[in-house]
Amino acid sequence: MEYIQDINTVIAVVRIFGFAVLAFVFGIILTPFLTEFLFRTKLGKNIREETWDNKAVPIFNKFHQHKQGTPTMAGILFWIITALLTLAFNLTRSETFLPLAFLVSAGLLGAIDDIANIRGIGKIKGLGVKLKLGLQLLIAGFGAYWFTFKLEWTSFHIPGGAVLGLPTDIELGLWYIPIFIILVVFIMNAVDITDGLDGLLAGSIIPPLGVLSALALVQGNISLAIFMSTLIGALMAFLWFNIHPARFFMGGTGAFPLGAVLAVGAMLTNSLVILPIIGFLFFVEGFSSIAQMLSKKFLKKKIFLAAPIHHHFQALGWPETKIVMRFWIISLVMSVIGLTIGLLGL
Repeated sequence: MEYIQDINTVIAVVRIFGFAVLAFVFGIILTPFLTEFLFRTKLGKNIREETWDNKAVPIFNKFHQHKQGTPTMAGILFWIITALLTLAFNLTRSETFLPLAFLVSAGLLGAIDDIANIRGIGKIKGLGVKLKLGLQLLIAGFGAYWFTFKLEWTSFHIPGGAVLGLPTDIELGLWYIPIFIILVVFIMNAVDITDGLDGLLAGSIIPPLGVLSALALVQGNISLAIFMSTLIGALMAFLWFNIHPARFFMGGTGAFPLGAVLAVGAMLTNSLVILPIIGFLFFVEGFSSIAQMLSKKFLKKKIFLAAPIHHHFQALGWPETKIVMRFWIISLVMSVIGLTIGLLGL
């Protein structure tokens, strides 16, 4: 029988799983206190009644009106646990500073949006589209600056490029900045709109985060791998209580940081090319909403019965739990494919 000889690798793997378990345990212990706080302070979600362009949403309301008042903002559970454990035991300038900054800043932005929703502020009960987009651009712009001028990172890797007769790395120069910003803002919003059914987002984003953790480990970025596993552990504790029927929702304070971390994690592991694969579900959700919006605006007709696409399947009569579990499977399969490509192309 052969044994692993590299003790450092063994220690790294133990730490990765150890932080995931620790975050999960903290999440399970703290959830009852969080739930009591959310109910006591009446931080219940207001189901939207209009789209961004002031149109009624009868199909959405038909399936979600009964969730009116369900406690939201529970996403603070997993991002605060991850932030505290990272600050205490796993903070490094090159690997975890930027994802931690994204996690906290996007979480705070989402919290502000959630509070505006709860208080019924704005036509769509939340921050306005322009204001929210502007703040997202600020967060993404900071990340682009850090990557370009602090980490001096302006290229992306093509897995298996040499085999395909392509360059293995493409230098973008300052073009890296707009690409970074557009990607981060898109992923943040695509992940946010995926959070529309009980357990859908939490269960769907765990596999791609796991891929990023695995790639970081193989690349020797142990702190980044631990950061991702910590977030996964805390997120699994949240999912325990978020599966149908959900005890609470994560809200924008959970969805925004998840999208931000997914995007920046792909950048830090040089996995930009496989991000559309491991994040396939979120790209489909995002583009389904964009396609619906453009079709309604210019063609005056819908492509889907409702958007994003998970609501389309609801309108077709699919049970909520069936949609969620099938989307989980899609995310898992695509993440395995993306991980395989990522490992083969190192």
